[in-house]
Amino acid sequence: MDFTEVYKHSGSGSVSFSPGAHLILTAFHDRLVLRRADTFQIMQTWALDASATPTQALTSTKTKGGSSSSSENAISHIGFSCDSEYVLAASAKRGIVHVYTIHDANRVARIESGAEGLSKVEWAPDGRTILCFSQWGLRVTVWSLVTGTATYIQFPLHPDTGYAFRADGRYFVLAERHKSKDTLGVYDTADSYKLVRHFPLPTHSLASLALSPTGNHLAIWEGPIEYKLYVVSLTGDIQGTFCPDPDPGFGIRRVAWHPSGMFLAVGGWDDKIPILDLTWSVAATLELSARIPAGVTIWREPSKWQETTEGRGFISYERLQGPHSISLQRVDQTKPSPKSGTAQLEWNKTGCLLLVRFENSPTAVHIFDFPSPEQEFLPRLRTVLLHSRPVLQARWNPDRKGSLTMCCGTTSLYMWSDEWVGEGGVEEEIAECVGVPTKDFETRDVKWTPDGKGVVLLDTRPDKNVFCCAFEVNEDV
Repeated sequence: MDFTEVYKHSGSGSVSFSPGAHLILTAFHDRLVLRRADTFQIMQTWALDASATPTQALTSTKTKGGSSSSSENAISHIGFSCDSEYVLAASAKRGIVHVYTIHDANRVARIESGAEGLSKVEWAPDGRTILCFSQWGLRVTVWSLVTGTATYIQFPLHPDTGYAFRADGRYFVLAERHKSKDTLGVYDTADSYKLVRHFPLPTHSLASLALSPTGNHLAIWEGPIEYKLYVVSLTGDIQGTFCPDPDPGFGIRRVAWHPSGMFLAVGGWDDKIPILDLTWSVAATLELSARIPAGVTIWREPSKWQETTEGRGFISYERLQGPHSISLQRVDQTKPSPKSGTAQLEWNKTGCLLLVRFENSPTAVHIFDFPSPEQEFLPRLRTVLLHSRPVLQARWNPDRKGSLTMCCGTTSLYMWSDEWVGEGGVEEEIAECVGVPTKDFETRDVKWTPDGKGVVLLDTRPDKNVFCCAFEVNEDV
């Protein structure tokens, strides 16, 4: 892989590739920088307007001279519209969103949240509408760049996990809290977010929701105390309920729909992952075990490989023969939020592989093989990747079915793939450690480019906040 130079940024959410992966947008303090992704040449820069808003003037938060300080004006959210024509930059502290077109240095819109504040901003799927979540769960403001008008939706439950768009972008579903009860609103995005349906939910304290890829079913589940999941339709009908017997004692941590919408993986604070089918009963159960059976491919990070290679080049993982034992951390279940259960649960693009990271086995990544509809339904553990330090992030390639990248807070990148073509023309697994050719860099987060041909490596330490990119080498050139 070819690595770029190291660039500054303001945090993990301040580096964004355009949907076509041709442009890269970064934020540093109160400045927005647009670059070409192939050469990293700067195309455009914007400095956020620091003039005081009417709300700041009323609350006397402006600084001498009538403008905000640079720390207050720092960019907290950035993003491209779906067609890459517009970019947004938001300052949550000031409650302002700036919108620019990539072809012009002039701003095209400025959105001020007002006294309710701003906690999160993002583009809607149409690329001409912006969602602004206020602080304290007061409301969601839907701003249209086309009409210049706003639609207000009151009392959203969770700005991070309590909403979803249907895959085609037609409907917006939002978990809300009205009169101390969980409710769900369904809004028509094609009709200015007009309310289509509004109905109560069976949960007492909804933790999150997940809309199926087909848009037919919505999974909702209770908070961390109660292990209970409901599946409802967008008309409000309860399709199924899942509560394991015996009750594991804690709630649900992760839920992931299979890309086909035919299965639902559920991970709690225990070491079991039930796979539900469309009858909403358990079709299979995956489980963490200290003993890895024979037949499972085991890859282990080589000891002190960074010192040997001086942090440059590639080196393969060591391949171990099973059966093999791994260490599991002891968990004190009497303490709140114990270090146990499912930390990550994610399907690959086609749904033939399921990635799982368990909290009490932090250095391991488990990959389960999931059968196709034509095969016998027997999901099994396929591969385990073992590392010397806890895995911080693991991401599937968005464009290829069998490509994975990971990071552990070291000056390196970890790659796994089952698409390597061996001498006999048969695809086989490979696992490699990749050194990052720079000093004093800790890879704490990784993100694929939208085309799956590159990776963004982020060092998010507060005193550093730098990033670089790694791209596949085109051997035909």
